[in-house]
Amino acid sequence: MSNNNLQDSAVKHLCAGLESPNCRLETLRLSRCGLSEISCDYLAAALKSNPSHLRELDLSYNKNLKDPGVKHLCVLLENPQCQFETLRLSLCDLSERSCEALSSGISSQSSNLRELDLSNNNLKDSGVKLLSEGLKSPHCTLETLSLSGCLITEGGCTSLASALSSNPSHLRELDLSYNHPGDSGM
Repeated sequence: MSNNNLQDSAVKHLCAGLESPNCRLETLRLSRCGLSEISCDYLAAALKSNPSHLRELDLSYNKNLKDPGVKHLCVLLENPQCQFETLRLSLCDLSERSCEALSSGISSQSSNLRELDLSNNNLKDSGVKLLSEGLKSPHCTLETLSLSGCLITEGGCTSLASALSSNPSHLRELDLSYNHPGDSGM
């Protein structure tokens, strides 16, 4: 459903279907749909009532999702019935505040998240530091993390290096392109 001007009202109707116990949808792509944090509320409520089938959620390029919307979705990562494996939130106007909620979600014993795309958000080093706390958890199952274009410098790289060396991490792919880590950060 990506690249359609669905907006929040259409997502509200879509969520009525997601709540159905007969819904077996595994992938939902709503990239570039003009969504705001209200859509995240609708999605979180629907998936809370029927969390077991959705594996991939792509909300990229919805600049009005912002931090409060992501916080509602992160609660799902801590739900033992939630089977999210892929969450794409590229270019959603997120800041370091989203990283705190995401860190809690990925470090949850219940989390099944394998791929997280946070590219082109204003996370900065402070956000990466918060996210790194989740990466340190032995419960973190993340294999792919994209932080391309997130205004990361040497400080963010230091936090990531510390997280990855303190835990036998599952991480296999880390994208830090279009940042400014400098030689010492690398």
